[in-house]
Amino acid sequence: MERSYTILLGKGGRYLARGLGCSSSSEYPFELGSRASAEPPRPAIHREKLTAQELQELSEEPDFVAAAEIMRTRLLSPVPDTATDVGPAAPASRRKRQPWGVAAVGADSSKFTGADVTVALLDTGIDATHPAFRGVDLVQKDFTGTGNGDASGHGTHCAGVFFGRNVDGVRIGVAPGVRRALIGKILERNVGDSDMLIRGISWAHEEGARIISMSVGLDFAATVKEREREGWAGELATAVTLEAYRANLRLLDRLLHMLRMQEPFTGGAIMVAAAGNDSSRGPDGEFITSACPPAGTDTVVSVGSLDPDSDGRGYRVSNFSNSGVVITAPGREIVSAAVGGGLKVLSGTSTAAPHVAGVAALWWQAVRQSSRPANATLVRGKLISTAKSAGLSRAVYPSERGAGLVAAPIDSLALADGQRDQRRRGGGPSTDRDIGWVGGEIGAKSTGFEPISIYLGKMRSAPSGGRRNLC
Repeated sequence: MERSYTILLGKGGRYLARGLGCSSSSEYPFELGSRASAEPPRPAIHREKLTAQELQELSEEPDFVAAAEIMRTRLLSPVPDTATDVGPAAPASRRKRQPWGVAAVGADSSKFTGADVTVALLDTGIDATHPAFRGVDLVQKDFTGTGNGDASGHGTHCAGVFFGRNVDGVRIGVAPGVRRALIGKILERNVGDSDMLIRGISWAHEEGARIISMSVGLDFAATVKEREREGWAGELATAVTLEAYRANLRLLDRLLHMLRMQEPFTGGAIMVAAAGNDSSRGPDGEFITSACPPAGTDTVVSVGSLDPDSDGRGYRVSNFSNSGVVITAPGREIVSAAVGGGLKVLSGTSTAAPHVAGVAALWWQAVRQSSRPANATLVRGKLISTAKSAGLSRAVYPSERGAGLVAAPIDSLALADGQRDQRRRGGGPSTDRDIGWVGGEIGAKSTGFEPISIYLGKMRSAPSGGRRNLC
């Protein structure tokens, strides 16, 4: 029996050139090619229908990297009770809502705007006619087969937070100086799968995106139901889907590894992904679940959501925000662009992620203007090492807040470093010290340019003579 797979090959994909009888190679041609140089292999991605025997033969090919059965994906949808309009037709009390996230991350006081940094958003598309995107070169690519545009409005809202211009005098965008944005439409109503996600990531990287923002997750439950409709028995449908889930994680990790190997030659890209809104914190108890892949996978900056405290002097983790995050950002009642014009309010980690992506664009510009080489590893390190833990409740687990609230570069790298060092010496209520780690490995990472440390974890300062433990 044939099943649909995403195939990841290196060096341009010799397997398809040989033509082993797979029926759909011409339907989804997507070759990223290879370069006649000393660079590592670049990925070639194909969608194929294969039998078990054909899959086994393929795995023995020298250019084979990974294969995964295609499974459904889902939009990490906004929290339902906060999708409200703040346009001209909205009540006056609602129109008074103002964006707080831009100021919370310090973007409003930064001299950097993301100018000359190419970014990418993988979501439901975009309303390219919205005034928030005036002056932006929007390069759209539809992976869903439904055409460009944004029927749901989710992608438009996220794009507004990421790089939107002011709307009616209201600043909604963290990086409003971005001039070129790649918009990969990988989701539409009831249309979206893992193959579209993988293709979108590869396309954005190939087109030169430095920051790639996503608010999508693998949909295990929907894939199980799809298998059951195909005639698989309940337990078998679950088992088959679990294997597909594991295979997709392996494929995603290997794709990201291949892209990281290109960093010394291209500068690389920072992957930012929403952690998901599946948790519940409240007076009746807590249910906290882990980040939904691709968030939580190797080197992806998974983003959790923060709310303002009731007293307005600090922040707490949003009740819906998943754990296992790298960093956090504003995600509650975020004002941004609405399809058709105007503004609306949404809440969720999918509104927190573009805050982080926007700040990453500011840091990329800041590093580029310094004497340091601009590459994904260095910029990712700056993004994480300068996050603020001051103002966050000490009762919050590190896995729920990561390094803390993302912070924009203020004036220069030297000033930002000095402020960070001052904060570590005594600023804020936290005495945590950052330690360098990436992908679970503690220590320095080589970028191909110079060894640097990546800050992603926390080490609590022990009393004098005491023992230091990871927490």
